[in-house]
Amino acid sequence: MSKDPQPGQSLFSQIDVSNIGSQKPKATARAHAESGDREHTRILREILAAQDRQNELLEELVTQVGAAQRQRANELGQWKEANPHLARCCRQAAESLSKVQTEFLKSLTAEIGDNFDALLDGEFMLNEFVDRFGPRLAHLNGVLQVLSQLSAVPDSPGMPNTP
Repeated sequence: MSKDPQPGQSLFSQIDVSNIGSQKPKATARAHAESGDREHTRILREILAAQDRQNELLEELVTQVGAAQRQRANELGQWKEANPHLARCCRQAAESLSKVQTEFLKSLTAEIGDNFDALLDGEFMLNEFVDRFGPRLAHLNGVLQVLSQLSAVPDSPGMPNTP
């Protein structure tokens, strides 16, 4: 940013006490107050300009991310149109694998319930549990995510039902 404040600049205004006892203390105090007001106004304008720039950058970021997501969705839609039978197979596989995942989660939660004290007290048991269930759960979730993304929406009347 070109309007960054200087590194040593203070956000606080200084009060000149050297004129105490002079003939016109009210005028000096008023001048210092006006100077402080100008300084605060300048700082607020700089903050506003920085926020405006941040908003511009966020809008650009949203535009870039949105464009990438739209492109990905378009590519997936084209793939599904080019491979309707495979997309339907992915949907069926995702539904079946989801049932497998449910059973896996039931056994995982039962294992936790049965061995809660051992998992809580023993680092060895916790490591064994994570080694046993962690990779399978992570890979299963990854496969389900891919199948879900590639799966077709429910059959429409105009969609052919052949490979």
